[in-house]
Formats: sequence, C-alpha cells, structure tokens
Amino acid sequence: MTQLPAAARSALTLAVLSLLLVVGLVWGWSAATQPLPESATSPGGCTPTTLEAGEKLYPDQVQVSVLNAGERGSFASRVLAQLTARGYAEGRSGNAPSDAEVQRVQVWAPDRSAPEVQLVLSTLGKKVPVVDRGVTAPGVVVVVGDRFDKVRKGRKNVTVAKSVEICVPPPRVS
Repeated sequence: MTQLPAAARSALTLAVLSLLLVVGLVWGWSAATQPLPESATSPGGCTPTTLEAGEKLYPDQVQVSVLNAGERGSFASRVLAQLTARGYAEGRSGNAPSDAEVQRVQVWAPDRSAPEVQLVLSTLGKKVPVVDRGVTAPGVVVVVGDRFDKVRKGRKNVTVAKSVEICVPPPRVS
C-alpha cells in the first residue's frame, strides 16, 4: 500500500472534519428547533382533576399567584411565601398591571363560589372582593395593595358542594 503525501493527508483530514462539523450543525439546529415534548399536565403545569360532591379540597391542591398593585418592593413574593407556608402550591409573583387599583387585597377569578377561590379567600380576611379579570398568572390570583397586612390561618380544607374540575399542581419537591 502506498502512503498519501503529507499535503493530501492534511486535505483529507480537513475534509472529514468539515463534514463532521456540518453534520453536527445540522443535527444541532434540528434538535434546537423541534417543539418540546408534550406532557400529561396542562400548559399551566397542573393536572385537570374532577372532585365529586362531598370530597375535600386542600391547600396543596390549589396553586396561588400573587401580584403587587402597591408600592412596597418585593411584597408579592413575601405574600406568596406566606401562602406557600400555609400549604398552597406556588404559582408566580410579580407586579399587577398598571391599571389595577387595589388598596388592600382582591382575588381575580371568574367565580367567587369556586372551591379553590373559597379556600384562598379564607386566608385573606373578611370582605375580600373577587373580580372577574383576565390574567396570565397560573392558579388563583391574589392582588395585594399597600394596605394589605398579612395572610391569616384560613381553612384547612373546603368540602366541594357539586362536581367540579380543578387543575391540581404537581406535588411540591422538598
């Protein structure tokens, strides 16, 4: 067998390496642009679950997000931490839209009588308004203003009056 001259070996090596580079780039681009795999949970990260009349709903089955409509820095995160300490699943915290006028506290949900809303309301005090307003935060949305003082103990559970579908968040990882 004859050996290739040094210049030919170098050219062949560069050609093979270039081919490997192109294959790697094509494979990487293909992998990066593929849609993410589907999961058994909904887009909000929760699993749709039906509770029948008479069953109990517990705080760990309810995801809560908190939005700050006041001037206190990091207030939404502090209130969310208080709610998760009470057993609620953590949603997200952030600022409320600029047109939100909340002095103390509101819950933004379409149905005041929903069992998950009732459970969250029990931790916020008396006469908390429930406003039907579209939001992008997951779960039951609590909007706090500067005059909100603290999260109360609240109920340990609520009994569901009629069959209802709720979105149960994944279990908390300790």
